[in-house]
Amino acid sequence: MKVLTVIITVSLTAGVLGFSSAPQPKPTDSPELQAVLRKLDTVAATFRSAQADFEWDYYQKVIDEVVDVETGTIYYRRAGKDIEMMADVKKSGASAVTLKPEPKFVLFSEGKVKMYTPKTDQVTVYVPGKNQGDVESYVVLGFGGSGQDLQKSFDVTYAGTEKIEGVNAAKLELVPKSEKVRNYYNKMILWVDPDKGVSVQQQFFTPQGDSRLCKYPPSSIKVNEKIGDDVFKLKTTSKTQVISPTG
Repeated sequence: MKVLTVIITVSLTAGVLGFSSAPQPKPTDSPELQAVLRKLDTVAATFRSAQADFEWDYYQKVIDEVVDVETGTIYYRRAGKDIEMMADVKKSGASAVTLKPEPKFVLFSEGKVKMYTPKTDQVTVYVPGKNQGDVESYVVLGFGGSGQDLQKSFDVTYAGTEKIEGVNAAKLELVPKSEKVRNYYNKMILWVDPDKGVSVQQQFFTPQGDSRLCKYPPSSIKVNEKIGDDVFKLKTTSKTQVISPTG
């Protein structure tokens, strides 16, 4: 699996079936959009950490079904000028009804993505290389990234507000500026809590029509609270196999 696909798959990530037709997105210089971007800038300036529960749904257009659901907890923290991310995937299944324990841990730290599956006792290490900037823009998408950085990586338009579990979230539509990224996900929607300045939901669309919905219940989101160092360490064993695929 390509590095960009891996990081977009596990660190962001469907109501999965398409963009809303109304209201129409407003221009990138709209006052509503600028207010959201300023809030993201303000939060980014003091950002230290964040955590949230998640549900990631994967929709496949060819069969018109959600083919996988994953649930767990995601953690972020600022480490100097960099952001670290750990996704603790606790359950997965073909639907929310069939979820079963399938532990998986995905760590982004020191410019590398490491995926550990306890069942196989294997760590797969992905090195972004020249794609480092693209990878980092996704790691901080909605959690610790500034509005200015968002506009560097995406063409951003404002698409009104939508109620997400009691939060009147600002809805932003994003188009990646990187042609390479657009080959994987050519459109995205980001729902931002206007008070906390973090994402409560994200939706990603592939050129083939598949999509992903990442739900972060607002009640589970914690910003700038202490997160132990152990959270950002993979709990491997003395027999863990480490592999590094290329490409």
